[in-house]
Amino acid sequence: MNRILIAEDEANIVSFLEKALRKHGFTTTSASKGQDALELALSSNFDLLILDLGLPDKDGLEVLAELRGQGQTLPIIILTARDDINDKVCGLEGGANDYITKPFRFEELLARVRVQFRHLQESVPQKENILRASNVSLDLRARQAKVEGELVELSAKEFFLAEIFLRHPGKVFSREELLDRVWGYDYDPSSNVVDVYVGHLRKKLGNDLIETVRGMGYKLQV
Repeated sequence: MNRILIAEDEANIVSFLEKALRKHGFTTTSASKGQDALELALSSNFDLLILDLGLPDKDGLEVLAELRGQGQTLPIIILTARDDINDKVCGLEGGANDYITKPFRFEELLARVRVQFRHLQESVPQKENILRASNVSLDLRARQAKVEGELVELSAKEFFLAEIFLRHPGKVFSREELLDRVWGYDYDPSSNVVDVYVGHLRKKLGNDLIETVRGMGYKLQV
């Protein structure tokens, strides 16, 4: 679990947050409009939303209310220039998990992001912390991979890619879908990075684990 959606319309803040969060091992996707953020949060598998309130088409508090109204439990950190106490109360009582005002220090935001991820991990039952397929296991809490009980070192991207496959055995993922999930929307769609990383996983976890589905993508062997 490490995928963050950033709902922010100031391009310089988005660029700063994406570079800084990715440096610390998170995968990011951004949306500059409230409606886009709402649709992404409802339709995609994100682990955290960083939400600005002053979005151009739909106020962040509206986005928050619609997400919670539709039963979305995604952790939400409001990051906004609005420092009025009424806005803070509305945000927190409306379902936000945290509220940070601009200007902000990234170190503080990072600490609060990590708190939300820690809460997510603690809320997952222990038996769901381990994903298994064939002789491969992923420990989601310790972020460790094992093959036949032996530890195998995976990078953050490799681990996230393996987690996607092990969570959905038999499901075919297109290269574009994997590129979006692991590297984000702003990655070059013509890149062969997905094929390269699948190759890495095959070398580390076993050549037979991930099957190429010609003309469609990849899937985990059931």
